[in-house]
Amino acid sequence: MRVLVVEDERNLADAIARGLRRHGMAVDVSYNGSEGHELAMVTRYDVVVLDRDLPGMHGDDICAALVESGALTRVLMLTASGSVADRVEGLQLGADDYLPKPFAFDELVARVQALGRRATPAAPPVLAIGDLVLDQGRRTVERGGKPLDLTRKEFGLLEELLKAHPAVVSSEELLERVWDANADPFTTTVRVTMMTLRKKLGEPPLIETVVGAGYRLRS
Repeated sequence: MRVLVVEDERNLADAIARGLRRHGMAVDVSYNGSEGHELAMVTRYDVVVLDRDLPGMHGDDICAALVESGALTRVLMLTASGSVADRVEGLQLGADDYLPKPFAFDELVARVQALGRRATPAAPPVLAIGDLVLDQGRRTVERGGKPLDLTRKEFGLLEELLKAHPAVVSSEELLERVWDANADPFTTTVRVTMMTLRKKLGEPPLIETVVGAGYRLRS
């Protein structure tokens, strides 16, 4: 899942990003509204965690721009005000959910995960091909009944391939969906991570390379 956090309180923004990354999400962070708006318009995020009162461009305007663009991105608004009127106003602007500060981090994670499921075509919580089973909720993978110990990035790659099956997924798409904006588009990180994932999946091989196109799972 790709998430953008737009929050001008740097300590809070960084803490949210760290926590979401621990749950396997690829997270970008912006500390002002203008930059956050630009990122949200050029990158396909599943969820934007958006503070309302931002310097540069107000969170309300960013939310309205996302809605007007027709993007599938879901918006979770944060605000220091927890009044009913304030929540109603935020939702009327097009936000999908609303969370007043201070909040419990577990609740934030649960809301982001729920919105992420709505941002993309529905996929079953458990994805399987042959003897390979990936449980998205528990973040576990088994092959032939044996658990596999995957890193967050390996899990993310496999998850994207399972969701797309039988289609081919390009390296660029995998880089965008599993990594964040700090990833070098010319890096070999996708290829290297794919190599380690293939080794852990074992025999017979499950992932095939489609020359000039990307990767897909064998049926």
